Amino acid sequence: MPEQIQTLISNLKGFGTKRLAIMAGIAAIVMAVIGVGALYLNRPAYETLYVGLERSDVNQIGMVLGEAGIDFDVGADGTTVLVAAGATARARMLLAEKGLPTSANAGYELFDNVGSLGLTSFMQQITRVRALEGEISRTIQSISGVKAARVHIVLSERANFRREEQQPSASVVIRYSGIDAGRTAMSIRHLVAAAVPALSADRVTVLDSAGSLLASGDDPSNTSAARTLGIEQSVEAQIGDNIRRALTPYLGPDNFRASVKADINTDTRQIEETIYDPDSRVERSVQSVRNNESNAQTQASTPASVEQNLPETQAQATAGPQSSSQNDRKEEITNYEINSKRVATVSNGYSLTRMSIAVVVNRDRLTAILGKDATPEQVTARVAEIKKMVASATGFDEKRGDNIDVSSVEFIDGLDGTPVEGPSMLESLGRYTGSLINAGAFIIVVFLVAFFGLRPMASALIAGPAPAALAEPSFEEVQRALPTPDGEAAGAQATAALPGRGGPTPLDDLRQKLRPAPQERLARMVDLNEERTAQILRKWAAQEAVG
Repeated sequence: MPEQIQTLISNLKGFGTKRLAIMAGIAAIVMAVIGVGALYLNRPAYETLYVGLERSDVNQIGMVLGEAGIDFDVGADGTTVLVAAGATARARMLLAEKGLPTSANAGYELFDNVGSLGLTSFMQQITRVRALEGEISRTIQSISGVKAARVHIVLSERANFRREEQQPSASVVIRYSGIDAGRTAMSIRHLVAAAVPALSADRVTVLDSAGSLLASGDDPSNTSAARTLGIEQSVEAQIGDNIRRALTPYLGPDNFRASVKADINTDTRQIEETIYDPDSRVERSVQSVRNNESNAQTQASTPASVEQNLPETQAQATAGPQSSSQNDRKEEITNYEINSKRVATVSNGYSLTRMSIAVVVNRDRLTAILGKDATPEQVTARVAEIKKMVASATGFDEKRGDNIDVSSVEFIDGLDGTPVEGPSMLESLGRYTGSLINAGAFIIVVFLVAFFGLRPMASALIAGPAPAALAEPSFEEVQRALPTPDGEAAGAQATAALPGRGGPTPLDDLRQKLRPAPQERLARMVDLNEERTAQILRKWAAQEAVG
């Protein structure tokens, strides 16, 4: 190997600086042609994703596609976005998840494109409603977790022959990716009610993109079946999340499954209580009554005699029995105020009455943790430890009637995700036909450049440098330059007879094909140096005469 390298280096030195520079230029040109051909022929084919976009939407779409690793391009007009062929569906799904594009011209900018001439009151009202819907939609999309929103508003209409005025109403459809959709729906209801004149929150209906009703009618904060179900789902989700956070670092996310059932009591309770303290009393009023009574009585009696029957005779009365009495009464009433306390308690929350938890653990994972030689007793002990961990993470209360069941089972592969069928052979060929054609063309270009450029150059390097030029052209060179009928054959034989050449090389064949006619070569020699050419011809003629 070192001898070959030394031979290659000596051959390169024998070419000279000029030839090496020419070879380096040819190699650079070949590499440049190959690079340009690769970039041009293998550039991906683009498909139109969206047209007529705003500049802000184009910037946001470009950022999202760039972060996702999807190749894209922007049209010359700046309002068209193109993506690589076959990535259109994926790009649209990704942008729809981000709520892009949003430039639907549905905000107050609608009034910028509306002329004042020929615009009726009906058109003005419709434009106002559309602008209001668009602005509210943009505000709702700024809420965390809301990917997209669409708002429909029905304003009140005044009519001359209508007794009751129509109340405004609104409906909102959102695409939500968070956890507590009910709380967000309530916020959206109050937002829309505050933005529309004379609109109350109970006349705003909120739905999600799956068709589930999030908020409608009265305030769902009152006790209802929907509120109870929502609270149960929230509590179960929170408990399940606590179990996942506790077991994932130990078992891994795919080696256990947890199911939680919570019984929630959402009854509204009101308790009123009055407490009296007999040890604490205060005199409120004192009433005193005093009564003194004194009584004296005397009775006179007339004696029965003859004088009573005589006319004009008045009998004298005599003193009768006498009596007297005296009574004294005193009464005092004291009113006391007893200390009392009144307590009124109103409870509108919920309480957890019972909880049931079921956890299944992958037996293979436990075996891998304990080792292949693990005994059933060790597996049972480890399951008991997992049960204690779950009980501590979920707030297990045995007195409340809670139940926890942890089992070690063997998981079945392939149940976590649904297998997606790949595209058929014809679809794959149709999708990548352009890429296959570009790849074939690139291979052909590389083959042509290598066969007609690199192969002769490599052969010349391996064969060695050309012999050093003599002070004067040799007989063979002059003979090849002369216009003789058999000049080509003589030139080929003379070239083969030169020292240091084992036979014709591909480079010699290429030179033979590209060599000009003998007349042109002789004329070129004469143009370069007439005297030198004449001397060579005279010397050649003298050699022929001597021979």
